[in-house]
Amino acid sequence: MSLRQGSRSLVCTAVLASGCASFTTDGTVPLDQQVNDINARLTRVERVVNNDSLMNILARLDQLQAELQSIRNDVETLQHETEMAGQRQRELYLDVDGRLQGIEKAALAAAAGAAAVYAGTALAPGQLPLPGGSDRENYDAAFELLKEGRYEEAASAFEQFMAVFPDSVLMDNAQYWLAETYYVTQDYAAALPAFQKVISNYPESRKVPDALLKIGYSNYAMSKWTAARKALTAVATNYPETTAARLAGQRLDQMNGEGH
Repeated sequence: MSLRQGSRSLVCTAVLASGCASFTTDGTVPLDQQVNDINARLTRVERVVNNDSLMNILARLDQLQAELQSIRNDVETLQHETEMAGQRQRELYLDVDGRLQGIEKAALAAAAGAAAVYAGTALAPGQLPLPGGSDRENYDAAFELLKEGRYEEAASAFEQFMAVFPDSVLMDNAQYWLAETYYVTQDYAAALPAFQKVISNYPESRKVPDALLKIGYSNYAMSKWTAARKALTAVATNYPETTAARLAGQRLDQMNGEGH
């Protein structure tokens, strides 16, 4: 039974009960009048039950119930999609992580292979560490020679690198490390102009502060106190947030303590 039908039945029952009670009177009210009274009451009840406002409320209630069910369905769908999205993100992370590990392993293998090619083998004049290799491969090979303390071969490798790959983005680094091969062997006369080339040829390079610091160090080693102080002060002043500036400040403090 629907809500409307239930409501009408209850109302009708109440009205009939009330009407029946009126038949128990002392008979002073005529029977026809009592029947007419009951009919009038039923008519009023029917008007109330059939009232448009009540029907609209009931219809609206049905609509709200339908909308609520639709919202519940949407929530369930959203929860499911969220769970699926989380799963896809986890799978994507694992996939990316696996690929990165593969790249790292390949890079390490390539570096090991490159090292095996030139390890223990002297370079002929004008010979690249890895003939036919890319600029990055030859730069890495030359840098490896420097780390191994094979300074003469490293210098030759960097010089040949710059001759063969003049447009490489690693040119400023190669020039700096070429100068470093002279500095570590205490050939300060060769190191000074080599470091100066980093500054003059590649003024936007990140190696400029380090090159300027080594110019100061080289001049200090050659007892050129004024030139050393000028270079070290320039590092501390122009590149204050760098490691080179901190080292320059330490050397300046040392010079002050020594009376230079």
